[in-house]
Amino acid sequence: MNRSFALGLWLLALGSLPAGAQRLLTLDSCRAMALRNNKQLSIARVKQDVAANLRRSARTKYLPHISAVGGYMHNSEEVSILTNEHKELLGNLGTGLVQGPMGQSALQSVNDAMAQVGGLLAKMGVPLEQIQTVSEQVQQTMGQTTSNMAGRLNAAGQKVVDALRTDTRNIWAGSVMLTQPLFMGGSIVALNRLADINERMALNSVDAREQATIYATDKAYWQVVSLRHKQKLAQAYLDLVKKLDANVHKMIDEGVATRSDGLSVDVKVNEAEMTLTKVNDGLVLSRMLLCQTIGLPANEQIVLPEEEAESVTTVALAPQVDIEQAWANRPELRQLSNMTDMSRQVTNILKAGNLPQVLLTGGYIVSNPNGFDSFQKKFAGMWNVGVLVRIPIWNWGDVMYKVRAAKSATTMLNLELEEAKEKIELQATQTAYQMDEANKRLIMAKTSVKQADENLRTANMGFSEGVITPTTVMEAQTAWLQAKSQQIDAEIDVRLSQVNMRKVMGTLSAE
Repeated sequence: MNRSFALGLWLLALGSLPAGAQRLLTLDSCRAMALRNNKQLSIARVKQDVAANLRRSARTKYLPHISAVGGYMHNSEEVSILTNEHKELLGNLGTGLVQGPMGQSALQSVNDAMAQVGGLLAKMGVPLEQIQTVSEQVQQTMGQTTSNMAGRLNAAGQKVVDALRTDTRNIWAGSVMLTQPLFMGGSIVALNRLADINERMALNSVDAREQATIYATDKAYWQVVSLRHKQKLAQAYLDLVKKLDANVHKMIDEGVATRSDGLSVDVKVNEAEMTLTKVNDGLVLSRMLLCQTIGLPANEQIVLPEEEAESVTTVALAPQVDIEQAWANRPELRQLSNMTDMSRQVTNILKAGNLPQVLLTGGYIVSNPNGFDSFQKKFAGMWNVGVLVRIPIWNWGDVMYKVRAAKSATTMLNLELEEAKEKIELQATQTAYQMDEANKRLIMAKTSVKQADENLRTANMGFSEGVITPTTVMEAQTAWLQAKSQQIDAEIDVRLSQVNMRKVMGTLSAE
């Protein structure tokens, strides 16, 4: 009731301040701002997005892939099917036939026949001049016929040579290829599982970073609250000491107190002022740390609701430890478990190196020049479908050694996981003791404050009646200051121990 009334008055006072002078921030708003502005948390979220895209990429390994390839190549020489001798023979086919033995034999036969015909004509009384004229005409006609036949045969042979020319000095080629994995030794399945685990690990990393950010924000928040209450306490102590100092100096003037008493009180005043200065500086620095943690400028004027309350209202909670819950909820432990699972999948990928791999292939190939209908200077192509099988036979134990190394890495990660579980169990037990101890210290601190209040009241009453010395009053004031300070520390410790327990149990969140 008193806390709610004080908080209402504080909010009303803030409402009367100039706009933008101070900024009221609750613990929940500080947590939300810290989660929104923390750079490392943003990096962890980007890594989570990277892991999601890698998982999508791994899924495509199941699907067929299509690629296109094209190229051009210039050769200094062309591929020739015929030898130079064959080209020469085909290019001079007619000349070779006419001037060769077959041609000479044919000419000799014609000459012999013409001689016999001339002899018969002479016996028949044909004049010799006419016989010679006919013979010359026949020989001239035979020469022209032979020459024409040789030219035609030479041209035909040259056509054959030209038809068999490949013209492969400039080659254009291209292909479109489809590849569909049929069996890859289980490597694609292991790769996809690895991608899934990596995505879960990135999510656990975000959870771990969020919990660390909330924990750091809570510590900075309650540090500001603690120093603000200590600032008010230091100011109240300074007022008490100054009041005592004024009364002692009046007593010195009246002759009922010594100058030594006055000097002692003056020293306490100086000490109280120094303490207040240190608290003020610490409060400024703690506010700057909180602003930096939640993403505000360091010089931002912020106010926390718990600062103006009479005390840090704290509800003591009994520690509840559930080791199984801590193991299940701690993101650090889940990350180690993810790393162990990833190591197992890496082992499966390496094992696939000793298993057969089967691929289905298909595509279309085009080239210029092409040899589908002799050699033609134009683009032409063909379809093809096939199955590619790769069977490892011998690799000198390379895959075996890699698999052994991967299994050893998995064993190490399992040992680290077991060690982490033991440490978390110990941490949970220690935190429970710390939480219980903080609750006990708070009870004792409240009792000490009551005793210190009564002691200070009695000392002030005795001092006013002249039966107690200033030194006794200063001792009572110092004891009151220590008791109040211990109560503030105990209240903050109870708050932080509860936060620490939630962090240890893996249940710390902004909600």
